[in-house]
Amino acid sequence: MGEGSQFPEGATLIFGATGGIGAAVAGEFAAAGSDVAIAWRSKQAEAEALAERIEASGRKASLHQCDVTDEAALAATIAGAVAAHGRIHTMLWGAGPLVAQVHLADTTPEQWRRAIDVEVHGFFNATHHILPHMRAQGGGSFVHLGSAGDLRWPDKDGLSVAPKAANEALVRGIAREEGKHGIRANSILVGVIEAGMFLELSKQGVFDEAWTAEVHKNLAIKRWGRPEEIGHAAVFLASSKAAYITGQQIAVAGGYGV
Repeated sequence: MGEGSQFPEGATLIFGATGGIGAAVAGEFAAAGSDVAIAWRSKQAEAEALAERIEASGRKASLHQCDVTDEAALAATIAGAVAAHGRIHTMLWGAGPLVAQVHLADTTPEQWRRAIDVEVHGFFNATHHILPHMRAQGGGSFVHLGSAGDLRWPDKDGLSVAPKAANEALVRGIAREEGKHGIRANSILVGVIEAGMFLELSKQGVFDEAWTAEVHKNLAIKRWGRPEEIGHAAVFLASSKAAYITGQQIAVAGGYGV
């Protein structure tokens, strides 16, 4: 770790980096002094533009195309990121599909299977392949982007909340079992953020004025979150400033669930 640096040499590997939240998080890591490995599935133009912005800020960026439901592709992405940067000190998991807003009774097995394959199996398989590297390097950090729905169930959002809840248990397991190897794991419970899935579903008319009024009733801070606010929490949890924090959740959700 360089003098004054919050991170050791190497990079943060970000899955879901081309989404609205993921791109903002990547920018915050670069601003805090970390190089960034960008994992992307289909948004090549967005990935390349993000890499250009990071490199313009003075940090190194690498690009890795990856379908997180393909275990071999995950293994290759991790190997490629290690080859590009020498070390991955942090893995941030923000990958997730755009999911339908439906009640559990109306959720199809196919919708459920897809959500679990991407978020739960993907996170586990990525963890499985990167843990040996982190152990060999003397430690590392996992940051998982979860859901504030873990605090209070939001109707019709089960395809996002339930898979992330499974990952919350995995985060605690990693923290408990890997702490002796210098590896930490924490989670951010993400509220309604003006980016990504929220903006896309708003364009589709899924979230109307009645929905907005109802959600605002459950917020202590009466506004939507900004994507860089997720980045601030992620950088903190991954950094040396949080060296004695593991197995924890930070809700960046305007007081949702309080």
